[in-house]
Amino acid sequence: MLLKYETLESHLNQELASLYILTGDEQLLLLESADMIRQAARRQNVGEREVMTVERGFKWGQLHAANNAMSLFGDRKLIELRIPGGKPGKEGSQALQEYVAAPHTDNITLITLPRLDMATRKSAWVTALQKNGIYIEIPTIDISRLGNWIMARLKKQHQSASRECIEFLTERVEGNLLAAHQEIMKLGLLYPEGELDFEQVRQSVLNVARYDIFKLNEAMLSGNRSRFIRMMEGLKGEGEPLPLILWTFTEEIRTLLKCKIALENGQSFSGIAKTLRLWGPRERLIQTAANRLDKTDIRAALQQTAQIDRIIKGLRSASWMDDAWDALTQLGLSLAHP
Repeated sequence: MLLKYETLESHLNQELASLYILTGDEQLLLLESADMIRQAARRQNVGEREVMTVERGFKWGQLHAANNAMSLFGDRKLIELRIPGGKPGKEGSQALQEYVAAPHTDNITLITLPRLDMATRKSAWVTALQKNGIYIEIPTIDISRLGNWIMARLKKQHQSASRECIEFLTERVEGNLLAAHQEIMKLGLLYPEGELDFEQVRQSVLNVARYDIFKLNEAMLSGNRSRFIRMMEGLKGEGEPLPLILWTFTEEIRTLLKCKIALENGQSFSGIAKTLRLWGPRERLIQTAANRLDKTDIRAALQQTAQIDRIIKGLRSASWMDDAWDALTQLGLSLAHP
């Protein structure tokens, strides 16, 4: 059965199932969720723990053997299976389906997976996991959710902060949830319970943001110019490769142009999204940007990517631009205008 991440703690206080599946890319939340399950298992006198990682050469028979073998001390056992690639293969798919169909009632099994793509979520082995165990999708804490997440974490340690403080924190820890957690814990150690003032937060918090190249498109398409500039400066400081950033821009601009042309030809956006394989937040961002931008501007931006490519390769002077970083920033801002 599917269980919301937010309800895991209350669920474990009431019962302990024989099979749990955690899937997601937020490592901090994955670790915390797995720890909650381990603690619940210890409360139920599950005394032994066996960990297996699916990697090259992994023998799926080990999983069945671990499940059927008696604990050294005759206790119940926690079996952890980690599948970091998210793809168990044909043999693994069959083994997992057989495993969850006949669980060992004395053991607890915890399976951890990265965030799965749409096709994988519809596969037979994932369906079997969802049917026979407690399946929890760990949410991604993106920029739109980070502020509320920080406030909730502060509340747990009996602290609070103004919206100004939360926004300041959000800017400093964006894209690095583990660092956000560490900074919040540090505030709990440095200051007493109650409301934090801005100066306390400013003095405590380091600039630990880790910007994702692929989130640049999100800032650009949403028209959030200040966030876009902040992310570009962060990526430049981290030494991210220019060709990769240019490639992400170019691919998104091509998609945007295809969408704009199709809309002008009378096609419905739902049909366009299906053709261009757009879904989730990206689908909404492309639609908003296509409605906001003129086709001429999008074409000009695509032509500019070719010029920037020549600048990066040293085949053309940056002329009025200082360097390729400035050229990329100007390109993004041209599409991020209101």
